[in-house]
Amino acid sequence: MADEPTLLARHRRVLPNWLALYYDHPIALVDGEGRRVRDAAGKEYLDFFGGILTTMTGHRVPAVVEAVRRQAERIVHSSTLYLVPQQVELAERIAALVPIPDARVFFTTSGTEANDTALLLATAFRGSNQVLAMRNSYHGRSFAAMSVTGNRAWSASTLAPFQVTYINGAYKLRSPFSHLDDAGYIAACAADLEMVLDTDVSGDPACLIAEPIQGVGGNTAPPDGLYGAFKEILDRRGALYISDEVQTGWGRTGENFWGFQAHGIVPDMITFAKGIANGVPLGGVVARAEIMNSIRANSISTFGGNPLSTAAALANLDYLISADLPGNALRMGRRLRAHLDELAKGSPLIAEVRGKGLMIGVELVQPGTLTPNPAAAAAALEHAREHGLLLGKGGLYGSVLRIAPPLSVTEAEIDEGFAAIAGAVRAVEAVR
Repeated sequence: MADEPTLLARHRRVLPNWLALYYDHPIALVDGEGRRVRDAAGKEYLDFFGGILTTMTGHRVPAVVEAVRRQAERIVHSSTLYLVPQQVELAERIAALVPIPDARVFFTTSGTEANDTALLLATAFRGSNQVLAMRNSYHGRSFAAMSVTGNRAWSASTLAPFQVTYINGAYKLRSPFSHLDDAGYIAACAADLEMVLDTDVSGDPACLIAEPIQGVGGNTAPPDGLYGAFKEILDRRGALYISDEVQTGWGRTGENFWGFQAHGIVPDMITFAKGIANGVPLGGVVARAEIMNSIRANSISTFGGNPLSTAAALANLDYLISADLPGNALRMGRRLRAHLDELAKGSPLIAEVRGKGLMIGVELVQPGTLTPNPAAAAAALEHAREHGLLLGKGGLYGSVLRIAPPLSVTEAEIDEGFAAIAGAVRAVEAVR
């Protein structure tokens, strides 16, 4: 295997220059087990980002590895032109795990494609190309998904297949209503949505698409009940609500199996991906039958829900539920939050610790202000890696440390990871 500097040079010769890489000296991860990974040079890291929240239950989970091996020995692919037993079984399992009545499931290969599909369904069902989305959101890199992404750092084009209106509420720290308590904040955001619908939208919008916690946006979590208030308004107007659960689904937030449950609602559609197959590409959409069946053109999915990915997902889902990993996410998330909240009290760099379960954001600012500090976040990310911990980085300004370990993380690993985070924050403070 090539050393990492040689691999980096080869990467830059043949891959796009806009393909982001972490670290001043990018690393290649070549092996992993549990919550730990190793790079090409043999250095071991505690993984607190899980391939962008995709290695949901851990690396090299025996039951998932065995399911993939058994399926690969039989047949890897057939397409949806044929019945796929594992696909049917997984759809049945997912339909039983959502509160949507008469649910139908369509499988894709990614969260981007899942959101694309949900937007297609909403606009076809409603006969409208008007879409509401949240400021600071991220829904994928395709033309359609990017057009409803409310984060300019991830929007490569101003062209769009939809008429999109962005609304306020998902990111309280930098909202014009941030001075209000949670109840007042929800009321103000709901009133603002009403005004948007009265003034900015011509006709009937197709839907609102929203992440319960904005991952790429910096793990921002609005007050519980915000989307409940929004959905009451949307229901009166006939607009659909799409909950983008690509990062929050399957118990990541600890307190609920789905992120939307914190808001007391039942969405019209749910999109999922990331951790469902623990790294094997798989995503999908769940919708009421009348919505899912509203498409009148022919369609298939070449790769979505193929035998290999659905076999992996079934084994992963079994492990997730039997080991009560959502419960572990709640307990370990509370432990980590307690550590981080205490760190924040004494750190002028930290503006906010937020999130739920094992989806936590730490926003770094210029001391004594709310001015974003992306340089501090980049430096903390480097320091943590040097000391054996992998984190993520995000937020509108690139100033948020994203923390999302696999849901099987242990108490000892939480404490170890926190020690590295605290060391990184203090090291950055010492030089700034």
